[in-house]
Amino acid sequence: MILPYCVYVLQSEKDLLLYHGYTTNLENRLINHNAGKTISTSKRRPLRLIFCEFFLSKKDAQRREKYFKTTQGKRMLKLMLRKTFIEIGYPN
Repeated sequence: MILPYCVYVLQSEKDLLLYHGYTTNLENRLINHNAGKTISTSKRRPLRLIFCEFFLSKKDAQRREKYFKTTQGKRMLKLMLRKTFIEIGYPN
């Protein structure tokens, strides 16, 4: 079974900040982000994918994306991806 909804986290290589989103086509979404076709990230290019999760339910994906944007969600990501954050030079 293919899980159609993907929640992803990108890091800007320009300012090191994170961007959270969800999509049904991760490859195209990354291409669009890095081509400047997404207003919220166009000035923060290039961007790289550092995390993604797939879901069967659109509502679950939307809820997860929203959670990652909360203080608690950001804290959880820092714990879950602590080694990744060290490797990518994410500021503390």
